[in-house]
Amino acid sequence: MVDDDELFSSHRTKEDMDINGELVPPDGLCWISVFSCLLLACSYVGSLYVWRSDLPRDHPTVIKRRFTSVLIVSALSPAFVWTWKEFTGVRPTPSLLALMGIRFEGLIPAVILPLLLTMVLFLGPLTQLAMDCPWSFLDGLRVALDPWFWSLCAGDMRWLRNQVVAPLTEELVFRACMLPMLVPCAGPALAVITCPLFFGVAHFHHVIELLRFRQGTISGIFLSAVFQFSYTAVFGAYTAFIFIRTGHLIGPVMCHSFCNYMGFPAVSAALDHPHRTTVLACYLLGVGLFFLLLFPLTEPAYYSPPTPVCTLAPRVTSLCSS
Repeated sequence: MVDDDELFSSHRTKEDMDINGELVPPDGLCWISVFSCLLLACSYVGSLYVWRSDLPRDHPTVIKRRFTSVLIVSALSPAFVWTWKEFTGVRPTPSLLALMGIRFEGLIPAVILPLLLTMVLFLGPLTQLAMDCPWSFLDGLRVALDPWFWSLCAGDMRWLRNQVVAPLTEELVFRACMLPMLVPCAGPALAVITCPLFFGVAHFHHVIELLRFRQGTISGIFLSAVFQFSYTAVFGAYTAFIFIRTGHLIGPVMCHSFCNYMGFPAVSAALDHPHRTTVLACYLLGVGLFFLLLFPLTEPAYYSPPTPVCTLAPRVTSLCSS
């Protein structure tokens, strides 16, 4: 058997190591990495505003134009990572696509386990949704397997934005591209904390549209923005954690799409629910099980270790090892 230290050291040259066998980041790496991430975040958000329009963000025309913009930026985002790699002299053994979580090894667990973990966290809202749904389980299953239902979804621009385009492009840009640039400088644990800050700040652009269309008071809009920043930053830390632990992009994308569908848990509605005790018990059970299963279900051994992004870490950490 090969232990974790041997697995990680196999991806590093002697010139990259200090006397303790730890990876030595090139001079100025942190500044270059942060600047690259900031430039990438600004490019993503800026692409939403290259089109001038007096229409609201949910108008189909606006959504289609923004699809074009963010898809172009997302397609070019690997070039940011490649340029960063060439400029800093960081020479990872895994390919660029593997560093960005696009690989076949461990793909099936990466599709199933992170989504299952996220569904456990939402046990309360899912129970509440099941109780309030007028359909039976078999009716819901028939709808889910009906191609006509999915064709209707695909024709809904807001559904495509929330369930497909936004999760795919945001996770590609803010996780798959930024984490490989942050991990060599900050290490995996600190990268999980700092990476979501770019993601959270990027969502402040919603304030512009709310103010522009006067959708609420100024204080209410900014309070909403602070809440959204906090929520998206915490969520971003979670998907960054999944990306580093699994080394796959698909897991964060699936979790992002699921959370967009569920929305923020309606705790106030749960407190007023006719079956309040059962619903609240499921909320508490879901949160407890989530923290209990957080590390076991993201065990790197399930996903063909070591995960590529972890080979860039200055030292072996518990976040990257089994």
